[in-house]
Amino acid sequence: MFNLTWIEIIYWAATIVGGTLFILRTIMLVAGGGFDHTDIDSGIDAEIGTDFDPGMDADTGVDTDLHADAGADTDHGSDASFKFLSLQSLTAFFMIFGLVGLALFNSSAPGFLTFLGSASAGLLAAWLISWMLNQLLRLQSDGTIQIHNAIGEKGSVYLTVPAKGSGQVQVAIQGALKIYDAISADDKKILTGDKIQVTGVENNQTLIVKKVA
Repeated sequence: MFNLTWIEIIYWAATIVGGTLFILRTIMLVAGGGFDHTDIDSGIDAEIGTDFDPGMDADTGVDTDLHADAGADTDHGSDASFKFLSLQSLTAFFMIFGLVGLALFNSSAPGFLTFLGSASAGLLAAWLISWMLNQLLRLQSDGTIQIHNAIGEKGSVYLTVPAKGSGQVQVAIQGALKIYDAISADDKKILTGDKIQVTGVENNQTLIVKKVA
């Protein structure tokens, strides 16, 4: 049996819990290729619809759309990034706090010095991790999708665009297929599946589109 003092138990617990969480979150970050803090695109679309046009169009659609696009999602993205940085820094603090605490304790340093040294090292590690991840976010922000880059691009209608009102379209922007709210450029109804071209942007979040062959 191991005879551990209470302070050793604290250091071991901090090392194991903090280290495990830190490693798992780092693996998730690397495996996901980073995370896009401005394009947390939560398009949860539940569409029950039938489109048929035998001389008369019956467009019955129930669209539950919790759609957050680039430009409209900045606040949510910033919150997510802040939470990620905070959690990653916190796990780094506990991991280094535990490791340095154990090293100092085993070197027979006085108890208050082991705590002071381990806490200082943990805070330094947390700051370094936060700084590095902030630099990563800055690099990623250079590739943020800009909705105006959709002008001139072609795509397809995802949810019928009425003559008056808005629907949704799928358009490839900067190599990514995105879904945006859209209105008709010529006040003509455009059905689901029709090909469209983007002619403009309204309010920095809605595409203006026209039907193309």
